[in-house]
Amino acid sequence: MALKKGDTVRAVREKLENSVEAQASDTRFPSYLFDSKGEIVDIKGDYAFVKFGKVPTPNVWLRLDQLEEFK
Repeated sequence: MALKKGDTVRAVREKLENSVEAQASDTRFPSYLFDSKGEIVDIKGDYAFVKFGKVPTPNVWLRLDQLEEFK
């Protein structure tokens, strides 16, 4: 099923750690990307803007294939 705006998601560690994006930045990703619920706020092309957690954390753009539904 395709992800859409408003879906609850989390990042897939294996897909994010081995990505071009990871090679271009700090690879020490915070655990909340993988362990907490994020909400897709916007989608542009192959990327989703995701808002994580109830505590203040930065929103982040991630490729749709790096996300999975949070169950």
